[in-house]
Amino acid sequence: MDKTRPIIILKKKGGHSGHHGGAWKVAYADFVTAMMALFIVLWLMNSSKQIQVAVGGYFKDPTGTSKKVGSNMVGNGENFVLTKDNMPKLKDQLQMAMKQMTDFDKLKSHIEMTVTAEGLRIELSESSKGTFFDSGSAKLNSDGSELLITLAQELGKLPNKLSIEGHTDSQPYTSPTYGNWELSADRANAARRVMQAHGIRADQITQVRGFADQRLRKPDTPLDPANRRISLIVQYIVKNDDDDDNPAPGEPKPSASKP
Repeated sequence: MDKTRPIIILKKKGGHSGHHGGAWKVAYADFVTAMMALFIVLWLMNSSKQIQVAVGGYFKDPTGTSKKVGSNMVGNGENFVLTKDNMPKLKDQLQMAMKQMTDFDKLKSHIEMTVTAEGLRIELSESSKGTFFDSGSAKLNSDGSELLITLAQELGKLPNKLSIEGHTDSQPYTSPTYGNWELSADRANAARRVMQAHGIRADQITQVRGFADQRLRKPDTPLDPANRRISLIVQYIVKNDDDDDNPAPGEPKPSASKP
């Protein structure tokens, strides 16, 4: 062996995996996260308006302290509460939905929505020939059914409670066993059945009442057909800082304890 030959030492650099390290894993994780965010945004764009409003409210108030974000609904994915401040928005939303009805132009003069002290009152008044019910009957016609279904599909998305009233004019019934009291109550119940079959929850309606001719819309003309009507009241939800001290609508407020 020639001891004068120089000794050559070869140093190997890192292999293929050492060249790339874990950088590709980080890039792949970022890509997957971005795709997941994209799919969530696409899903939200096709969700209900209440969910879109709720998500927007979260970004405006991430702490969740806003009084108008959150509700007492369970399991329906909604968290938009209608209070006295934003009840006019519901009125506009319902008007937009009703405009899509087949004969809305014919019916619009018989539909009146008013924001009152108790909530949003929706009045469906009759004409001399019958607008929503067959004359002298508690049977809904096609226009009445379509309108109530349209309202039920919108109101069923909300946590607000509803009450339904039936009213008649002062024209007496000829039957000795069936009169305006029975007709007003039966019409209110007919409206309830249709609405509960098309979106209104069983626990959402708190009252169904018949008033006969005791609350005339036009007291000076008690026989006017406009006195024959169905009234739907969307009740306010009061959201305060201390919910325990503010009972739901219709419940008595707890009295303060004596010292």
